[in-house]
Amino acid sequence: MVICGRLTCAADGFQALNSNTIGTGNTAMGFQALFSSTTGNQNAAVGEDALSGNTTRHDNIALGHGCGGNVTTGSNNIDIGNKGTAGDGSTIRIGTSQRATFISGISGAGVMGTVVHVNAAGQLGTAPSSQRFKDQIEPMDKASEAILALKPVTFRYKREIDPERSPHFGLIAEEVDKVCPDLVGRDAKGEIDTVR
Repeated sequence: MVICGRLTCAADGFQALNSNTIGTGNTAMGFQALFSSTTGNQNAAVGEDALSGNTTRHDNIALGHGCGGNVTTGSNNIDIGNKGTAGDGSTIRIGTSQRATFISGISGAGVMGTVVHVNAAGQLGTAPSSQRFKDQIEPMDKASEAILALKPVTFRYKREIDPERSPHFGLIAEEVDKVCPDLVGRDAKGEIDTVR
């Protein structure tokens, strides 16, 4: 183990923080962890070759063999089980070949803020509604009959879901299911849960 003294860095592993010259606040654990870092600050790399390509940037976190190894000049990245990409900046990447994600405590209660979706590549984001993000916009014509059959309501969520009891307007999923079942989402038990 090497403690960099006045540079306030810690390294444990052969050639960990090998190229560091004036970088401070770095922690490197594992063979060649933070190997190329010369002036980067406040980076944390745990695992063989973790953040090994990072040279001068700061506030990156990498956990696992080779994780963040492709990140070269980006800052504020978190790579867990992922090598990252050279152009990454302020990016979180977790995993590479997993087929399922389970995070306890995420279901049905978050009613405030913007709805988040996951695309086919696994990227989290919101579904923008502005025309800036759309093309081939056309009137729905007869397809809109299903929408016209829906009955919008005003409501407040139960106190255990939304302690502030803010007023909302929208649709009731069970009513939507009667008109157009393709527009409802179901929970793990198969019960109607949300409207798409």
